[in-house]
Amino acid sequence: MAGTGKSADRKTGKAAAKASATEQPTAAQRAWLTRGLDQPGGKLPLFDLNGQRVSTRMVRTCLDKGWAEPWFENPLKPDWLVCKLTVAGRRVVGGD
Repeated sequence: MAGTGKSADRKTGKAAAKASATEQPTAAQRAWLTRGLDQPGGKLPLFDLNGQRVSTRMVRTCLDKGWAEPWFENPLKPDWLVCKLTVAGRRVVGGD
């Protein structure tokens, strides 16, 4: 099919970057993203401060907005998203 592939991916990435420049994270998103500022490579936690697993929906929203990106596959828990902050994510939480 013509029109799909890398150019479509680039458009999605640009749309996410544009959205992240105008939108602000919710309090929960901001708290999660901020925790990555002090971690090596900007690694974002899988669990909140109470030991509960971070909401997959929130993680996916941050991925869609370009504030986080997948880092690597977890071979022990393949359904868990191991993510790290993006440059846009650092900007949105004030961690330039």
